[in-house]
Amino acid sequence: MSTPRPGSHPVAMKTLLSKAKFLVGARRAVQFAEDEGMEVAIAGRSNAGKSSALNAITGQRGLARTSKTPGRTREINFFSLDSTRRVVDLPGYGYARAPEAIRREWGHTVERYLEGRRSLRGLVLVMDVRHPFTDFDERLIAWCDSLSLPLHILLTKSDKLGKNRQRASLLEARQHLAGYGDRVTVQLFSAPKRLGVEEVYACLASWLGAPA
Repeated sequence: MSTPRPGSHPVAMKTLLSKAKFLVGARRAVQFAEDEGMEVAIAGRSNAGKSSALNAITGQRGLARTSKTPGRTREINFFSLDSTRRVVDLPGYGYARAPEAIRREWGHTVERYLEGRRSLRGLVLVMDVRHPFTDFDERLIAWCDSLSLPLHILLTKSDKLGKNRQRASLLEARQHLAGYGDRVTVQLFSAPKRLGVEEVYACLASWLGAPA
């Protein structure tokens, strides 16, 4: 992981994330927030715990809607942190029960976002630690690599595994990603236990910087 720049201490990033406010929701590229400043995006397969992770990272329980129905997020939601920094919640992917037309629309909009967004500094990908590296995950990892976009992976729901299995799963993930070098990093994460939250702050600080 990159060393945070001066003035980008993880504690300052925690404070910055706690100020996240909804800015705009976009179903089409023309509705995106202005492409200026800096932003990071969070993505993941539906039911991998993306909304819970975002709420835990920002310390705001209701910032991203969580639901027992996967795939509820159908827009790209932009959240402002300050006048120059944003967090972007991408729609969950791979939810088979969503109508085909909607799934195609989601995919096209997310493609437009990832390929053309100049202010995007990195992507956080959430994967259920018990079911990692699905076809959708692998495609997104390869896509980020082709775009030279930094990627940080959260192995969510890690609290559902024992300590030994947690360590083994992390080692397996690192071995799986070894071919990407330091362009892709990975960690254990649990929203309810707040496991790994500090590591996320350090990663986001290295991408966005934060006021001292």
